[in-house]
Amino acid sequence: MDATFAALADPTRRAILAKLASGDATVNDLAKPFKMSQPAISKHLKVLERAGLITHIQVAQSRPRRIVAAPLKEATDWLETYRKFWEEQFDRLDLLLAELKLEATKEAKGTNRSKSKRRTKNVKQNRSKS
Repeated sequence: MDATFAALADPTRRAILAKLASGDATVNDLAKPFKMSQPAISKHLKVLERAGLITHIQVAQSRPRRIVAAPLKEATDWLETYRKFWEEQFDRLDLLLAELKLEATKEAKGTNRSKSKRRTKNVKQNRSKS
């Protein structure tokens, strides 16, 4: 799995995998969107192959690359446990924020009532003085 994450760390390799997700492609097809040499693309492909994320097949004179799903599934399964953990943490945070908001609303209403009572008292006192 270390090799999978190391391979996925590079945006060029992630883009290559995204392209291969829609079907097999030759090195030339994979190199087109990038402003880099074919040897540079070939190095990226070798990293992806060593990680087991892609493979190549022989078709006449070409060797199109193909994505291999198993290492991605393994990485996804591993990440899924942490997604569940963070969802639980965010749910707890949402609950805490809702409680704090409710308390702040109650305090604000209590403050407003006190101010209203003081104003009413002041108005009554001013009328009695007049």
